[in-house]
Amino acid sequence: MLRDKRFRLGVLILLMGVIPARGDIESRPHVMIVGVNGMEWDIVRPLLLRGELPNLAKVIQRGVYGKMRTLSAPNCPKVYSSIATSTPPEENGITGFVVAGKTASTDMLKREPLWSILSKHGVTVGMANVPATFPVMPLNGYMISGMLTRGKGCEDGLLCSPKLSEVKGREAVYPPRMVAELETNVGDFWIDCSRMPSAEELKGKEAEVIDHWLQQVSQVRAKQAKLFDYLLKHHRTDFTMFVQSCEDRVGHWLYPIQPYNAGYDPALHSVRVDAFPDQYRAFDQVLGKVLQHVDKTTYLFIISDHGIKPLREFEEGRRLYHSTHDHGGNTPIIAKHDFEDGDDVPGIFLAMGPSIKRDVRLMGFTVSVFDIAPTILSLYGIRQPTQMKGRVLTEIFEATGSQPTEASAR
Repeated sequence: MLRDKRFRLGVLILLMGVIPARGDIESRPHVMIVGVNGMEWDIVRPLLLRGELPNLAKVIQRGVYGKMRTLSAPNCPKVYSSIATSTPPEENGITGFVVAGKTASTDMLKREPLWSILSKHGVTVGMANVPATFPVMPLNGYMISGMLTRGKGCEDGLLCSPKLSEVKGREAVYPPRMVAELETNVGDFWIDCSRMPSAEELKGKEAEVIDHWLQQVSQVRAKQAKLFDYLLKHHRTDFTMFVQSCEDRVGHWLYPIQPYNAGYDPALHSVRVDAFPDQYRAFDQVLGKVLQHVDKTTYLFIISDHGIKPLREFEEGRRLYHSTHDHGGNTPIIAKHDFEDGDDVPGIFLAMGPSIKRDVRLMGFTVSVFDIAPTILSLYGIRQPTQMKGRVLTEIFEATGSQPTEASAR
């Protein structure tokens, strides 16, 4: 486990201060990752074609884009933990929402995550709403937890959204003194997205419940956008990672399916057919605000841990396979991502920045979830730990002397 390492890192940060990662502080690159849980190319591509995602289109035109290979039966906690450690779930300890009967937490991590490695090398780190980062860990900067945060009305942490004030022990924010600052300048925001309504709550009043729930989602997103903007303005760090999760949550039960799809219910699925596409339209507006903090020296990565598709595996009925505990109670789920073949629901990968190729599509599965951390480390000139299974994505860079190499990062 990383408990002892977590303590040593906290002492190191407090006693030793910042250690330059390579040469002067000014030479450090500015790197940002924006994660969108469950971002689905099948929904995004038509919106791009219609010109409805102008900010995402701008990133594509200025960088590289394509699919990202995810894990088998992917879900947010285990994929984001694999992204952070560049190791499979069986090695890093986070195998799903629940591990050995308990909600997954950072106390279960068996491999050192990216943010800890960066911190030890003096890179300043800022993180907000990243899944499976509760309780927060000491680092050279700040961390605000995301999905699986426990609090009032969300004691198990499973796909619900306590407010910052409802998290006991201030385990949702590092450093703890930052809580008061955030409450003053951002407000009492929700951590993660709202729990989905149950079948009983929906019965006979589908339109009313759907509209009310979508209003909650919009409020959560607005608060998250305000949080991101505040952090970017007042707490600039060398490395920043923000994640949004409402897209995935909406897709699970409001994916725009057709009558031939499994689980189709006209009372539910003919009410707000634009609910899921609207999430990406809203995300594009958030991205526009993020891009205001991106200059020509910034590396920006937009990723999703997996996609999401309508129910499709007929084999599941024969195996009595059922995973709705990952999606909250008995909500009528009509789309999912934890298919046994993760290639059915690939993630999204976009990157732009200095020396990154422009307007280039990556065909096939060039990128894996294991490749994100090694590539980030290479940008800071930090050697890739032997634990990591991924590689540096050298092919996304122009062939120049400044291009990172696998050799230089190992």
